[in-house]
Amino acid sequence: MAVRGRRTKVLPSELNKVCPERVDDPPTHSRTMSDFEVVPNLHQSSSSVSKSRRKAHFPSGSNEKEHLISWIPENIRKKECTYFVESSQTSDAGRVVCHCGYLREQHLDDAAKPPIFLGKEWDASRHIQEMPTDAFGDIRFTGLGQRLGKYVRVSSDTPPRVIFHLMTQHWGLDPPNLLISVTGGAKNFIMKPRLKNIFRQGLVKVAQTTGAWIITGGSHAGVMKQVGEAVRDFLLSCGHKDSEIVTIGIATWGTVYNRESLICPMGGFPAEYVLDEENQGSLSCLDSNHSHFILVDDGTHGRYGVEIPLRTRLEKFISEQTKVKGGVAIKIPIVCVVLEGGPGTLDTIYNAITNGTPCVIVEGSGRVADVIAQVASLPVPKITIALIQKKLSVYFHDTYEHFTEGKLVEWTKKIQDIVRHRQLLTIFREGKYGQQDVDVAILQALLKASQNQDHFGHENWDHQLKLAVAWNRVDIARSEIFTDDYEWKPTDLHPVMAAALISNKPEFVKLFLEQGVRLKEFVTWDTLVYLYDNLAPSCLFYSKLQKVLLEEREHTGGSKMPRIQLHHVSQVLRELLGSSTQHLYPKPKHTERPRLSIPVPHIKLNVQGSSLRSLYKRSAGRVAFTMDPVRDLLIWAVVQNREELAEIIWAQSQDSMAAALACSKILKELAKEEEDTDTTDAMLALAEQYEQKAIGVFTDCYRKDEERAQKLLTRVSEAWGKTTCLQLALEAKNMNFVSHGGVQAFLTKVWWGKMCVDNGLLRVIACVLLFPLLFTSLITFREKRLQPMGCLTRLRAFFTAPVVIFLMNILSYFTFLLLFAYVLMVDFQSSPSWREYLIYFWLFSLVCEEIRQLLYDPDGLGVVKMATLYFKDFWNKLDVCAILVFITGLTCRLIPSTLYPGRIILSLAFTIFCLRLMHIFTVSRTLGPKIIIVKRMLKDVFFFLFLLAVWVVSFGVAKQAILIHNEERVEWLFRGVVYHSYLTIFGQIPSYIDGVNFNIDQCSPNGTDPYKPKCPETNEDNKKPIFPEWLTVILLCLYLLFTNILLLNLLIAMFNYTFQQVQEHTDQIWKFQRHDLIEEYHGRPPAPPPLILINHLQLLLRRGLLRRPPTHHKQLKEKLEKNEEAALLSWEMYLKENYLQHQQCQEKRNTEKKIQDIAQRVDALAELLDLDRVKRTGLVEQRLASLEDQVHQNAQALRWIMLALQGNGFSSGEDMPLVGSSKALEMKELDLEEKLEETQPSYHVLARNLLYPGSHTLRFPVPDEKVPWEVDFPLYAPPTYSADHKDMAVQDPFSPSLESLLKINYNSMDGLIDRQSFHGLYAVQDGLPLNPMGRTGLRGRGRLHCFGPNHALHPIVTRWRRNLDGSIIRKSLKKMLEVLVAQYPLSDVWALPGGSLEPGETLPLKLKWILRREFWPQFQNLLKQGTEVHKGYLDDPRNTDNAWVETVAVSVHFDSQNDVEMKRLNSFLQGCDPELCIRWQVLDKRIPLHTNHKELLHKVSTLLGAYY
Repeated sequence: MAVRGRRTKVLPSELNKVCPERVDDPPTHSRTMSDFEVVPNLHQSSSSVSKSRRKAHFPSGSNEKEHLISWIPENIRKKECTYFVESSQTSDAGRVVCHCGYLREQHLDDAAKPPIFLGKEWDASRHIQEMPTDAFGDIRFTGLGQRLGKYVRVSSDTPPRVIFHLMTQHWGLDPPNLLISVTGGAKNFIMKPRLKNIFRQGLVKVAQTTGAWIITGGSHAGVMKQVGEAVRDFLLSCGHKDSEIVTIGIATWGTVYNRESLICPMGGFPAEYVLDEENQGSLSCLDSNHSHFILVDDGTHGRYGVEIPLRTRLEKFISEQTKVKGGVAIKIPIVCVVLEGGPGTLDTIYNAITNGTPCVIVEGSGRVADVIAQVASLPVPKITIALIQKKLSVYFHDTYEHFTEGKLVEWTKKIQDIVRHRQLLTIFREGKYGQQDVDVAILQALLKASQNQDHFGHENWDHQLKLAVAWNRVDIARSEIFTDDYEWKPTDLHPVMAAALISNKPEFVKLFLEQGVRLKEFVTWDTLVYLYDNLAPSCLFYSKLQKVLLEEREHTGGSKMPRIQLHHVSQVLRELLGSSTQHLYPKPKHTERPRLSIPVPHIKLNVQGSSLRSLYKRSAGRVAFTMDPVRDLLIWAVVQNREELAEIIWAQSQDSMAAALACSKILKELAKEEEDTDTTDAMLALAEQYEQKAIGVFTDCYRKDEERAQKLLTRVSEAWGKTTCLQLALEAKNMNFVSHGGVQAFLTKVWWGKMCVDNGLLRVIACVLLFPLLFTSLITFREKRLQPMGCLTRLRAFFTAPVVIFLMNILSYFTFLLLFAYVLMVDFQSSPSWREYLIYFWLFSLVCEEIRQLLYDPDGLGVVKMATLYFKDFWNKLDVCAILVFITGLTCRLIPSTLYPGRIILSLAFTIFCLRLMHIFTVSRTLGPKIIIVKRMLKDVFFFLFLLAVWVVSFGVAKQAILIHNEERVEWLFRGVVYHSYLTIFGQIPSYIDGVNFNIDQCSPNGTDPYKPKCPETNEDNKKPIFPEWLTVILLCLYLLFTNILLLNLLIAMFNYTFQQVQEHTDQIWKFQRHDLIEEYHGRPPAPPPLILINHLQLLLRRGLLRRPPTHHKQLKEKLEKNEEAALLSWEMYLKENYLQHQQCQEKRNTEKKIQDIAQRVDALAELLDLDRVKRTGLVEQRLASLEDQVHQNAQALRWIMLALQGNGFSSGEDMPLVGSSKALEMKELDLEEKLEETQPSYHVLARNLLYPGSHTLRFPVPDEKVPWEVDFPLYAPPTYSADHKDMAVQDPFSPSLESLLKINYNSMDGLIDRQSFHGLYAVQDGLPLNPMGRTGLRGRGRLHCFGPNHALHPIVTRWRRNLDGSIIRKSLKKMLEVLVAQYPLSDVWALPGGSLEPGETLPLKLKWILRREFWPQFQNLLKQGTEVHKGYLDDPRNTDNAWVETVAVSVHFDSQNDVEMKRLNSFLQGCDPELCIRWQVLDKRIPLHTNHKELLHKVSTLLGAYY
């Protein structure tokens, strides 16, 4: 027997062994459960434990541990026996034990003292007390790895909410999306290997995919061991902690072996537990593969099943909690999974079914599971005592002799009730659902139970869909929810669509789009704000958005952080998309948003503490929609780097090419700021994918129609900030897109203007030099109006072409440089000549052009933005530098005293102007990329100089310090340290460094000669150097080795890498960079400098005097008419669909995809073959059984023949055996019995429920076959129960005695009480009437008022369900009804407005509560005019053997919507009791009413020919 630990008896030395972190024991207070049931600091602790710290295990920090140590003893108790009474039983060692099962020394110190007030008899309710628990913390199984679990010892009376609070707030568990309660055999049993693998893999899969909790008994045996091994195998195959499955073991503390190692009053962190199966005896060890243990203590030892009540309450409590996941609020569903099992398992299944919990029975696991699985498909009348007896003899062959006749009756009754609720019962058979599909069976069981639940309208379907979204099982949603049974409206899917987006479930988003969700109706302004409110905190965009909000708060001076609005989002997006775009969401000037508003229905769904109803609800029932919902959702998905979700949304976009390019730009900008390398790589990869999508769509468009495809490049996209696809591609540096043949053809077309692109460059140069050649056929034009030779517009078209403007500017620039060089070298006088003045004038025209480029703002970006864009360009910086240097030189040149410095500065300006020539070479396909190579090599040189400077300075300082003593001249210090060291790299080695070539005449001994360096250290006698030559030579050799060989070769290698890298993409680079040149000369005035001043003057007059805004040339940015734009986008969308289909075909043709498909098909084929083998095996068994029957029948026939022959005659036909298959006979008998079943009356069911309502009384189990009084039932011994209704004046005796019963007049009017039955005379036995429908399992009158019939009245008030226009709604070609239902105070269910009739009354009391008094007579008239649909016995849970309910159901139907009586009825309903709820409800079979009331409604719908 395990030694029971007690806090008062544990020695300090022993305590330190099991509790190394123990501190002094806190004082023990004697408290009852009622004292701490409120749990005063539950809320405090929940706020102190941050949700962000919720992980698989609670952090081991000291603060959290101290908080847990203080919280658990205050809120969680254990139980101790406080009075030792010897029991007749002994321990395993033969020692005397108490009635609680513990030894004397295992009790408290005062438990063995003589009793004073405790009494002599041992009573658990008095002698077991609660006190703070002493076992909790972390548990580690010795020798089984370092994995830690959580455990706690709790009292059996602990409120479930306290345990749930412990698990979620202190153990850090997230509330589950599903609760899987696994029950079954507690002892080890054998399962088929294949079934075991299917069960294990399926259970783990459903737990992993749905985020479920698995609850078991926690011991290392039976079904608990199977679950633990399944979790262990998963963790070993998975390998990472994030995928840990929550497996909670709820076991009895008194049956746990080695539990003394878990006792630690201050918590075990961790407690070492040894799993010892060999020595456990009648106790059981905990399973090492469970993650959490709740050890239930009732103060006893060795008694199993103590944990069952608490486990049931905890599971029920958890199933009533609301879990919010992915924006969906659902009540946590629960499912019971059964393997094997005995009598206790049957009780568990029965209780689960009674409470509405779906159960999955695994057939083939043995015992109870197989018994139920065998009879589950049979009609309930076929499940007889004999059948159950036969099944038990097969599956319980070892313990069958322990089943008494009473047990057989009880099992039969319970199994009948279980099978009667088929909607809650799912049988998993190997081969039925397929291998590894236990998860599907579990989820289907939940959905099947949900589908069969009573509900109002589409509430049940909504609940099922919420479950599927929370589980992230789109396969279940497709197969079980989106069926023909219910027609979903797109608006019904909006809340779950938002949830799927937030929780990143792309498959569900795709499914909802397939089911008809329109993004234009779904994406409202408020919905978009809500989506951005729920960005993942780890998202970079979220942090950028928070910075914007913080800046706004600082700007406004407020104390609270402002709420996210779309203009905040737009501010961040403009930073990402570039300044060429305008704000996507402008800041609203007024409270009302300037958007389209249309009415939508209210939609209710709780999401993370708020309601999504507000997202679709405006003050006047109207919503504000955004301009482009697809764009909005696409941006929201892309900024979070959600690849699959963004791809689905992009497939819905109309402006797909611009959307793809914008996404590429956003992702590249985010990747620059992202710190995580993996996320950066993922963003860049996704950006490349979107660039390829844009290329693919544009390729298809260009192949179809070149002109329209080029329009897509320059079309102004209102949705994307009034930018163009080409501009987006350039901003994102999408070289692959810009280098596309179609884009390059367009740029070439722009470059040549209105001329044909096949004109030779030499012909153009000739026409530039001799423009009269334009009027010949030398130059051709694209437009027909320019074809005539004498057309003067040819002249304008030619000279406004960018290529011509470029050539003229080249000629002008070369002329400027030649003239500038001539002035500097030949004609630079003290006073400027006319040539020099011409240079100044020329430079002035260049300055004016640069100012025009700086201020040219056709998009209205502002001066600051334009200046930023201007100075981003390297060549603009070079121009400004050259101009500033020139102006500086000019200023010095005009001052006589600084004439020469002015010429020097102007010479430097000339050098910079010459460097500007490189920009001209970008138009060359050969030289253009080389300029990029040079620019990149300059960066390489810059970094190389850092390394080189280290060696140059180190060698220079060492050389200078060794050779020369105290050189004070700074210029010669610089020469010696840097300049000479630098020249040494190129071979100019100082002659004096080794002393061989030293010449004292070449230096100054004292350093006084300004033109000579100071001499090295020399001998005063012979003037020979005395410095260590060997050292300087070694330093020189090392210096040359590292600089000339290592560093210079490193630089060459860097140059080579840069060259190779650029050379590989030469064509792309040239095509990309030529756009800048084309755009520059496309918008440049046609006249070259200095004649360009004429164009500047013209521009100044137009902008300054005429106030005309700058405009874009249509060739690069064109705003289309609405009709033309809509047609163009529709064409693009059509070709995008073709592109996506082509991509899908390419994926199917992909080799890896083919291999994957083949592998899947092979697996499916192998599974089919395996199933076929199972089926063929079963078929062979069936044929063998049939053959055995045939042989048996033949043997009987032969025996009969022999007997007949022996008797010298033939027997009668009645005795002749039938030759044939017994299976065929069974089928005939089954058909006959089914026909008999249809004709015979069904037995009452509700009246035989084992638990009598409103009490703790259990009925005697009565199987269907024992219901009639005529059937002999010797075992029948029902209990007696009669409730005392103190509030009722008229009721039969509470305790029926023969005297009081003889005063009752049955089958007649007994005063005001009508004891006559609608079914005629009923039998009276021993002074008590007998229920005319048979046995119920309970004697007395129960909660009814009278023995015999208790009469009731149920009016069924109906009307036709109509549309807004008054037309009747139909379903399945039948009219639909609405029925008046009510919910009474203190009741959770709805009912018909009626009930029991008080003696002498004509209307039920409950009906009077609903109607105002003045309407009672009129309602009686309506009842008289109504149609009686039922008159007789009502199957009611309150019925007993001696009291039952009989009712009259009257149908009151209002055929017209203008019926005066119906309007009066509605008006009087408004004055009913405020505690009552009454409503008109659609009538169908799922209406949530009492079962017997639904049978009455079925009769009414049949009478009126309505839908049911």
